[in-house]
Amino acid sequence: MDAITKREIGTILDSTHDGMIAVNASGTVTLFNRAAERITGLQADKVIGRPAVEAIPNTRLHIVLATGDPELNKQQHLGTTVIITNRVPIRSEEGKIVGAVAVFRDITEIKSLAEQVTDLWKARNLLEAVIQATEDAISVADENGNTIIVNPAYTRITGMPKEAVLNKPVTVDIAEGESMHMEVLRTGKPVHHVRLKVGPAKKEVIVNVAPIFIEGKIRGSVGVIHDISEIIALTEELSRAKRLLRHLEARYKWEDIIGNSPVIVRAKEQAKMAAETPATVLLRGESGTGKELFAHAIHNASPRRKGQFVRVNCAAISENLLESELFGYEEGAFTGALKGGKKGLFEEANGGTIFLDEIGDISPGVQSKLLRVLQEKEIIRVGGTRSVPVDVRIISATNANLEQKVHSKTFREDLYYRLNVIPIHIPSLREHKEDISPLAEHIIFKLNQEFGREVQKLSEGALQDLLLYDWPGNVRELENVLGRAMISMRPQDTFMELEHLPLLPCEKISYASPLSGPVLPLEKVIADAERGVIMRALQETRGNRTKAAGLLGISMRSLFYKIEKYGLKND
Repeated sequence: MDAITKREIGTILDSTHDGMIAVNASGTVTLFNRAAERITGLQADKVIGRPAVEAIPNTRLHIVLATGDPELNKQQHLGTTVIITNRVPIRSEEGKIVGAVAVFRDITEIKSLAEQVTDLWKARNLLEAVIQATEDAISVADENGNTIIVNPAYTRITGMPKEAVLNKPVTVDIAEGESMHMEVLRTGKPVHHVRLKVGPAKKEVIVNVAPIFIEGKIRGSVGVIHDISEIIALTEELSRAKRLLRHLEARYKWEDIIGNSPVIVRAKEQAKMAAETPATVLLRGESGTGKELFAHAIHNASPRRKGQFVRVNCAAISENLLESELFGYEEGAFTGALKGGKKGLFEEANGGTIFLDEIGDISPGVQSKLLRVLQEKEIIRVGGTRSVPVDVRIISATNANLEQKVHSKTFREDLYYRLNVIPIHIPSLREHKEDISPLAEHIIFKLNQEFGREVQKLSEGALQDLLLYDWPGNVRELENVLGRAMISMRPQDTFMELEHLPLLPCEKISYASPLSGPVLPLEKVIADAERGVIMRALQETRGNRTKAAGLLGISMRSLFYKIEKYGLKND
């Protein structure tokens, strides 16, 4: 009977899911069930009968025997396995410790699942924080079409608190239009850029909604709502401002083009003749030379002066936007296109003039459409098929080498010839330095009005400093230099002196070695060297002739004579 009972007990212990290890009073293993074998990877027949401290790694049963203190719910690592164990002493009826037993369970999978759950909660909290913080409204619907999540931006945009929409049909916030949540739940396909009006205030928005699939089945939908009412208002205000500016923009006339030098007079004469014709004009010249002034003046002197003057900086607008701005677009031509489409700048300039600045930077696609305007006198809006006739005079401008662009095939040759009907070269400032004095007076007059000053003119020293500089930035750079000089002046100053001018880079003078090249007459070599030294002295003294004479060790009379002799007055 005792043998049967012992066998039954052994069967029960081997059937349990928990591992069990027992030791006697001397620490020898007396029990090691199948679950203990599975969890530890040890075999019972090689453990039973041996001291636990030798047979079982990391055991603490001998410590429980020694102290008599139980160890409950202790987590322990057995290689890659994680267990939770309870170790308790076994006492006789007299209270004497006669052994110890450990009952433990493999919690590796449970611990991994717990970590995954923790990570999921962290991800959930992060997702909630993102949804709460985003400036765009977000709404989430379940598979039955009821709203289950909205964020604060949703309330701000729609004017509806979450209590008014949560667990209610997604249609409750629609003022005009149809719910895109219901559309997506019905079709399982996302929708993009749908315009609706939502909330009590009928706020105009654009909605994007996407389905939520879980295990291949649609379980809901998520929508992102963009408030475009402010954008629409700003766009309309900008359009009104643009229209007003275009009416006022052609404000320069011939008298605004300052200069009496032969090259400026010649350019103005060519422009005046061009103004009397309807021909296309191409203004060539470096940046800052005043090409836009010539375009304004040509328009104001032409029979089209009562029509619109529209200026377009082709380099400042991206390719796609430039095409739609120039030629307009039809409704639905692209995302965000205004209802009813929009007129292009060529249509707005109908009966007037369009000034295409930086024409050398337009893309091949825009070049083709521009050629059609020049040849056929008509445009086709983006996304349209119908030709729209336009009566526009084109003035273009560039500082690029169009001939080189034609040669490298980045600019259409046929378009080049269509634009280059009347080419006008606008000279650089270094080509007409004699106009620096009247230009400076004109600019100072304008700056006085802008800054509230009473500066009368440039001093002789300041003018000489300006004359010695080559002005790579042309008239625009001259305006900048004089503006900076006026800012540095005291309010009571009436003359702009050399000390007020910002430091200008001096022209670098190179001298040819007299030992190289052809032999020249000694008189010419000496004269060239003397001229160069005088120029350098004037540059180093910023045009101060008294200081220059001191550097050179000659009298003022001699310096003035040599300046006159070598023609350095306007250099």
